[in-house]
Amino acid sequence: MQLGLVGLGKMGFNMRERLRKGGHEVIGYDPRPEVTDVPDLAGLAAALTAPRVVWVMVPSGDITSNTISGLAEVLGEGDLVIDGGNSRYTEDGPHAALLAEKGIGFVDAGVSGGIWGLAEGYGLMVGGSDADVEKVMPIFDTLRPPGPREDGFVHAGPVGAGHFAKMVHNGVEYAMMTAYGEGYEMLAAEELIKSPQAVYQAWSNGTVVRSWLQQLLAKALKEDPNLAEIRGYTDDSGEGRWTVEEAIRLRVPVPAIAASLFARFLSRQDDSPTMKAVAALRNQFGGHAVQRIHKSG
Repeated sequence: MQLGLVGLGKMGFNMRERLRKGGHEVIGYDPRPEVTDVPDLAGLAAALTAPRVVWVMVPSGDITSNTISGLAEVLGEGDLVIDGGNSRYTEDGPHAALLAEKGIGFVDAGVSGGIWGLAEGYGLMVGGSDADVEKVMPIFDTLRPPGPREDGFVHAGPVGAGHFAKMVHNGVEYAMMTAYGEGYEMLAAEELIKSPQAVYQAWSNGTVVRSWLQQLLAKALKEDPNLAEIRGYTDDSGEGRWTVEEAIRLRVPVPAIAASLFARFLSRQDDSPTMKAVAALRNQFGGHAVQRIHKSG
């Protein structure tokens, strides 16, 4: 197939390479002149043969909305736009409606795989009509991992379903990473354990906790055994927050996912106000010792 691809960052650039290796013609647009194939969105539309398909792979929020609005101006009836970024699923309906006014189809695609997707393939969760999804199935089949389609691709439902599935995927990912991190900390704290890295390496085969994330932690510990080269500060891209918010709306208990999200917030504090208050309370009611901050000068 021929595909237009907007956004050639860490994910988009590798996706373009994987698709080209799979025999597709990919014309990419990015504001950075050193990686783009065309100067702007109008140039991208002009370089494609109708009916055109354009995949948007840019950061969620205003950048995605502005890009889709721009494409609505340069594409036409029968064309199709895929939002492969991490947009919130509630944004998909308005984007689809905006494009539908011009007769342009819309598919939302949750994409997992990170920087490893070029070699390993991408896990795909998509939402849209049967006809629109089928139209671009050759693209999805090239991007997904080898093997049975159902093991790396799901048409999760109508517009919005793909990004909802990806949101939950990332919420689960938050909880898994926190559990692996807590396990590492326990192993590192016990002097009986000679090498936490060796334990995580051994978990790579035959255990019920083996996973790609677990293998990546074993790799990270091999490269930096005490994780001395990085801080514990952990950002969040939004999906974990959205998962917890949607769980509240749906009245679904997600204690592990919620705790992992709050653990990320905690990682950004140099000194916890909560624990300061706890220390002050213990001192007030029980006379327990507190550690004072010594001011210089």
